[in-house]
Amino acid sequence: MLGFRYIKFDPSQHVMVYQKGQVRHEGPGLAFWYFAPSTSLIAVPLGSTESHFIFEETTSDFQEVTIQGQVTYRISNPAQASQFLNYTLDSKGERYVTNDPEKLPQRVTNAINVLVRSRVQQLSLREAMASGDSFVAEITPELSERQDIKSLGLEILGLSILAIKPTPDTARALEAETREQLMKEADDAVYARRNASVEHERSIKENELMTEKAIQEKRHDLESADTRHSIGLEEQRNALVTQKVENARLEADSRAYALEAVVKALSGSDPKVVQALASTGMQPEALIAAAMNELAGNAEKIGELNISPDLLRELLKSGNA
Repeated sequence: MLGFRYIKFDPSQHVMVYQKGQVRHEGPGLAFWYFAPSTSLIAVPLGSTESHFIFEETTSDFQEVTIQGQVTYRISNPAQASQFLNYTLDSKGERYVTNDPEKLPQRVTNAINVLVRSRVQQLSLREAMASGDSFVAEITPELSERQDIKSLGLEILGLSILAIKPTPDTARALEAETREQLMKEADDAVYARRNASVEHERSIKENELMTEKAIQEKRHDLESADTRHSIGLEEQRNALVTQKVENARLEADSRAYALEAVVKALSGSDPKVVQALASTGMQPEALIAAAMNELAGNAEKIGELNISPDLLRELLKSGNA
């Protein structure tokens, strides 16, 4: 109708209506009539935007890594954002006249890339792969304070780094190295278990040997005690035999001395007297034997010897006794 149009915006869009170079209306979610040939409409989105990013960087040990992440932001100052990016709508208010709004995610990603690069280049591959959380903690406040982010009127709501990955060849090499390390640790565990078993077996053997040694020492002590006891008994027996020999010698000396005294006393006596003294106290058999001996000594003088049966019987009886 002669260039007049009615338009209504969502509450998530901040609208600025320019006429003759001046802002006539401004605010979120406006609805109004406007004259299209002389009116410029600017609509800046106020809702949060999620932008995914992925880029490659090189670590300090010249290894390429791929950083994947996501950033969430919103335009908190629409007037300032509209000064750097063109958010002007066409005359129908249906689409932007330029592609500037599409450039905003890339500008945010570029800012993140600069901050990440300065850190990745100072780390080795292994350190970089384990630094995702630390990157987020360090980069988020720095990103909010960057001048290019502030000039666009942006507010950073969140940043996350989802993965830091090496190249496929490097990843396979790391997997092989990790696999070898795990196998080595498994072998070490088996060795440690076997070694512990050997040590346990050795401890058991040592305890058995110590027990056997203690038994042998105890047995040796008992045998030594028995030996000492036997030696003591033998020494006592030896002393007893020595004493008996000594006593026998003394007794023999005493008898010899007495006999010597008797012989000395009778050395000058008549043999008949000595014989008579010797026969004193003798048994009848001994007296008969002595008489017979006397007869045998004088046999040449005896013509005939008669022995009565009674005497012969007594002699035989005495001999059998």
